[in-house]
Amino acid sequence: MIIDLHIHSKTCSDGNFTVNEIIKEAKTRNIQLMSITDHDSICCQKQAMRLAKKNGIHYVFGVELNISFSHPNFYKGKPTSLDLLGYQFNVNNRVLRKKLQQISEHREQRAVKILKKLNIEFEKEGIKNFTKNELLEIQNSADGVLTRPHIADYLVKKGIVKDRQEAFNKYLVKCNVSKYPLIIDEASNLLRAAGGLVVLAHPNDPYGTSMVNLTKSLHEQTAIIKDSLLPYIDGIECWHPRNNVETTDHYVNFSKKYGLIMTGGSDCHQKPIRMGTVQVHNSVSQHFIK
Repeated sequence: MIIDLHIHSKTCSDGNFTVNEIIKEAKTRNIQLMSITDHDSICCQKQAMRLAKKNGIHYVFGVELNISFSHPNFYKGKPTSLDLLGYQFNVNNRVLRKKLQQISEHREQRAVKILKKLNIEFEKEGIKNFTKNELLEIQNSADGVLTRPHIADYLVKKGIVKDRQEAFNKYLVKCNVSKYPLIIDEASNLLRAAGGLVVLAHPNDPYGTSMVNLTKSLHEQTAIIKDSLLPYIDGIECWHPRNNVETTDHYVNFSKKYGLIMTGGSDCHQKPIRMGTVQVHNSVSQHFIK
């Protein structure tokens, strides 16, 4: 069985395919169990479920939430970002929908602040400042939740950088503004109260939001999870495109030891198209196919 429980759409997040295009591609790739897990948005979930069902694909409601987390013994006790994947929640839950709306509004305000910081950098380099109209253009380019990759894509479009990676390396890391201050217990309670499962996403991703900011040691990572995160999560994303064999084996063994659900996916934003290319163990399906 081909499984992919971590996909991002253009419709509601920072992917490059609409929900329609994702389902069509999933059908072509013979994906049999899938979830679109857009950042802080569940607005396309009903559409995705309907289209997946029409195409004979098992679909799981999904979302990805960014949280702020700190541990006194690591990273000098400073907060860092982690991502949680939520699955099987009630998409009509009012509390969940209200909170996601608040986070979405914060993202819009954050984008304005980031652009102001960018303009300061542009002035230093003699680059023409972004205008309010250009902010609107960036906002319109985001069919769903506005994220930093949308700003990066606009920098590419304007010829200021050659690609997203350069945009982040040269500008967006330096000009970053704090995300919505969601903490682990609040995020966990939010998803569980809506009937959902809480999964720690890509815990050892060397290039993404992960435990690596706290420690590169896999054993220290799982010690932190055991010490501070275990009460708030139901599972761990054990299969991810940036995992090596050691990472996957370590987190599979840890999950089995503590009775955690194991999930996996491509984390696909469709550049490149890698949906269904991560080998996720078939046992994952038992938690999502009734």
